[in-house]
Amino acid sequence: MSTVDNTPRWLAVAALAKIKNGAYSNLQLNQLINDHTMDRRDINLLTNMVYGVIQHRLTLEYWLKPFVCHPNQIDPWVKELLLSALYQWQYLDKIPQRAVFNETIEIAKVKGHPGIRRFVTGVLHQMDRSGLPSFDAIKDPDERLSITYSMPVWLINELRAQLGQEKMVSILASLNQPAKQSLRVNPAVSNVADVQAALENAGLTVEASQVSPLGLIVTEGQAVNTEAIRYGMFTVQDESAQLVVPALNVQPGDHVLDACAAPGGKTTQIAAELDKDQGGEVVALDIHANKVKLIGQNAARMHVADRVAATELDARKVGGEFGENHFDRILVDAPCSGLGLIRRKPEIRYEKQLSDSLNLQKIQLAILSAAAPTLKKGGIMTYSTCTILRQENQDVIDQFLAAHPDFELQTTPTKQGLKADRDVQTLSIYPDDYLSDGFFIACLRKK
Repeated sequence: MSTVDNTPRWLAVAALAKIKNGAYSNLQLNQLINDHTMDRRDINLLTNMVYGVIQHRLTLEYWLKPFVCHPNQIDPWVKELLLSALYQWQYLDKIPQRAVFNETIEIAKVKGHPGIRRFVTGVLHQMDRSGLPSFDAIKDPDERLSITYSMPVWLINELRAQLGQEKMVSILASLNQPAKQSLRVNPAVSNVADVQAALENAGLTVEASQVSPLGLIVTEGQAVNTEAIRYGMFTVQDESAQLVVPALNVQPGDHVLDACAAPGGKTTQIAAELDKDQGGEVVALDIHANKVKLIGQNAARMHVADRVAATELDARKVGGEFGENHFDRILVDAPCSGLGLIRRKPEIRYEKQLSDSLNLQKIQLAILSAAAPTLKKGGIMTYSTCTILRQENQDVIDQFLAAHPDFELQTTPTKQGLKADRDVQTLSIYPDDYLSDGFFIACLRKK
């Protein structure tokens, strides 16, 4: 095996070529890290390069374009090699340009034929001599924003129309910052102070979340490599996602439906609030058998399996399985476009269109409408998404309420009093508000 085969730079290029072909970035990275022996520094560089190139792809391609006459005629891995060299050169200030260029040329030499090595060498040297094209040369202001922040024009237009120019730009800028490593403490096993102490004893640097009372933020070290996670003392979950279950106001003896439950993060959060002896149970649905199994595994790891009934069922058919007035609380954490997760899943920005949101709106409404009759009078149904577009959020709630006069909207509560001065009852968390994921939460009470 050649020396470049195990370097983080080559592994990043190989991963990027597969991701461009449809593979998921997080799964590709996990597989590479598991298959190769790397120290923490190499893992960090590999992760940084893969996510960085995906995040800044439109910018990097704009810079590369003047130096490659026929981009469609070069091998996909060669293009990813050049984009990753550009990314390191422009965004990673701790790596000298000489080191970036030398290793890029070495990879081209080992992985390609002499013609590829000459081509890559020529492109890098030409970039260095000529300098990269300026964004100022882009006349259209929306295209300039698209290239600057590497976001599709349709999303820029939609966010501007819904939130205004200033908020739109703030969101775009925030989405290219690295995602926080956030954890949710499991109250069924431990408490915030004890988990923080356990992680700090393991050498991690940890601080309390300003968003969620059960949240911790790890700023140094890897929480997934600790004993504490194996004991089920916490799970990895974004701070915004942690706000959904408290909005349900679950009581220990409640019968709860989690209509779209996989992989079970919110299911286990609900279950931790329940008491099996008082009859508390959460029915956790997913349409796929393998994901139902995953819910069960997560419930077992978090020591709440006795309160979780993981069930294979399409949430749109919930009325045929459970009678009217069956559940005290219902959570519809609906399938959505996931645009609030761009910081964690950067490829989403290139894959989605506005039509996706409009198609999902129909599914979201169908799930809410199917679940509604199974809720007891006086019960709460919480609707949440991890997207930031009105089409999947407020519009869905407005349409549901218009068709279901037996429901009323209540103000979404948070323990930390987030956005307490807002003039709407629903809660929208945008990616630039707290540098957490974008989320929407609405609480519907059955009269």
